[in-house]
Amino acid sequence: MQATAETGRTAIDANLLHLSIITLKANLPMKRFSLFSLALLAGASLFGAKKAPMITNVEPPYWWTGMQNDTLQVMVTGPGIADASVNLDYPGVSLDKAIALDSPNYKFLYLVISPDTKPGTLQLEFNLKGCKTTVDYQLKARDRKPEEYDGFSSADVLYLLMPDRFSQGATTENAGCNDLQYQTTPDRTQPSTRHGGDIQGIMNHLDYLDSLGVTALWVCPVLENDMPGGSYHGYATTDYYRIDPRFGSNEEWQQLVAEAQKRGIKVVMDMIFNHSGSNHPWMKDMPSADWYNHPDGKNLTNFRLSTLHDPYVSDYDLDHTVNGWFVPDMPDLNQRNPHLMKYLIQNSIWWVESSKINGIRMDTYPYADMKAMSDWAADVLREYPSFNIVGECWYGNEAGSAFWQRGSKINPVETNLPTVMDFKLSIDAHKMFDAQTDPWNGLNHLYDHLALDYLFPDPQHILTFLDNHDTDRFLLEEPDSLGSWKQAMAFLLTSRGIPQLYYGTEILMHGSKKISDGHIRLDFPGGFPGDTTDAFTPEGRTPKQNEAWDYLSKLLRWRRGEANDVIAKGSLKHFMPQNGIYTYERRLGDKRVVVMMNGNDTPVTTTMERTLEILPYGTTMTDIVSERPVTITGEMTFAPRQVVILQNF
Repeated sequence: MQATAETGRTAIDANLLHLSIITLKANLPMKRFSLFSLALLAGASLFGAKKAPMITNVEPPYWWTGMQNDTLQVMVTGPGIADASVNLDYPGVSLDKAIALDSPNYKFLYLVISPDTKPGTLQLEFNLKGCKTTVDYQLKARDRKPEEYDGFSSADVLYLLMPDRFSQGATTENAGCNDLQYQTTPDRTQPSTRHGGDIQGIMNHLDYLDSLGVTALWVCPVLENDMPGGSYHGYATTDYYRIDPRFGSNEEWQQLVAEAQKRGIKVVMDMIFNHSGSNHPWMKDMPSADWYNHPDGKNLTNFRLSTLHDPYVSDYDLDHTVNGWFVPDMPDLNQRNPHLMKYLIQNSIWWVESSKINGIRMDTYPYADMKAMSDWAADVLREYPSFNIVGECWYGNEAGSAFWQRGSKINPVETNLPTVMDFKLSIDAHKMFDAQTDPWNGLNHLYDHLALDYLFPDPQHILTFLDNHDTDRFLLEEPDSLGSWKQAMAFLLTSRGIPQLYYGTEILMHGSKKISDGHIRLDFPGGFPGDTTDAFTPEGRTPKQNEAWDYLSKLLRWRRGEANDVIAKGSLKHFMPQNGIYTYERRLGDKRVVVMMNGNDTPVTTTMERTLEILPYGTTMTDIVSERPVTITGEMTFAPRQVVILQNF
């Protein structure tokens, strides 16, 4: 909770106070009015009548030596702390500046840490009207080289899950929730409340994910969301340095990442810098008047991202895009404030360094200030050159997405954003895979979509997906036949880009936003106490679900194994659908994968003359789906919605 303006506290001997701080440091939680604060209050009540400075929060909670950027911002919070002078004496560390903004309750310290600084604990001394408080601040040694932070890539397949809806692992309510204001007890009877999934639940099913064949895990936001309604989705942050205790602890998050990486599964952390939650302490006491855009909340975004590249845009429309609140309980952060942006950049680096994640997915990327987010991406990638970042750039056209990718041919600003999301594929997925393929429809939409890849500087760094937590599920209802579903899965896992699956796709989970957001975010069957079925096991799945699971797992394990290099790095050549048959080739050196699919509900017999440049008559390759050899002849017949995946290795 936010510190109050209560300053009438008495002072204690500085040495005794320092001893008290050291004693309690090991139990210091990352929350306002912490044990640290209570120690100061208690100590102050025992001695004289002077007013000692009270520190309620320090962010980042610790840092490291040997970082690329030698300047560290430390945001110190406490009643009246802006008026305190600051001193430190630590070899290799100097105080460049101490800045007070509009609020009297914040002090921003900018420390310069030289390259040869040794790890240890420095002491920050705060002096307010002759009374002193000392804070111990730890500088840790880095335990991994920057280049060892291996980012996700086209060699991976991401599995997206919502922690609250995946699995509950904790046998009792997670500790540390007592200081939360809103819902802490799960209620699975309502679609918009917390259902109780947690980090332990994810850890309990890492072997399941490994057996499925995915190689990366994108976890919806796990930072504290102390908001009305439980904010189960996680997109309204109220503490940037604390894992939501309903999900677990910072230590459990670190353990999840470590356990996943032991199995060859990377972890991508979801972050949101466009906005915070309205219950963030900053909303009650803003460090400066410009910390948020339109802090009165009267200006909501128009969601018209076209304004960001419209050469004729009005100031009014542009302001309502980038400076408007996303929704009434998500106030818009002002990334143009340099102190806020430094805070956010450091926050990303802190989570990478402390938990060893492999990537960041940045929510609502274009709604934040373009230049500030460009600087953010550059700073993160400068620190971790093998890292990856994907930005949520939600456009209904290819040009809009391409505008935001690093090295864009159509954006005069360098975004430094390696990966963008293929929303167009998701939006058009149904008319691509469900419709009949004639000269203009069905799989022709897929062909035309890929034909626009010339807009992108790096098509292999496009995150491809059919659905996610914000869209209709690809399956609006359980299908009678899996033909179209299998074709969609095959394309997703064999075409260009970085594929992403939404949790439950493997067991045919379905849902429509027309019913509710909760309908596309249903609990995974078997993940919660009292579930009558357990879809994590073959015995708990229906025959159709097992058919889907087995098919998808087969493709995933093949992609992860012998086909990984040709799919991840190979060239792509495709042929316009003819007679309903869409054909494309992935090639890397002598290794080849050829995919052919019939985009119709009826059998098709077609000549193979047009694909002779990749499939000469008499060519024999193995179909990984049927595990049988296939020989190319002048005329071939394809069953309804058949997909053939051929390889020559």
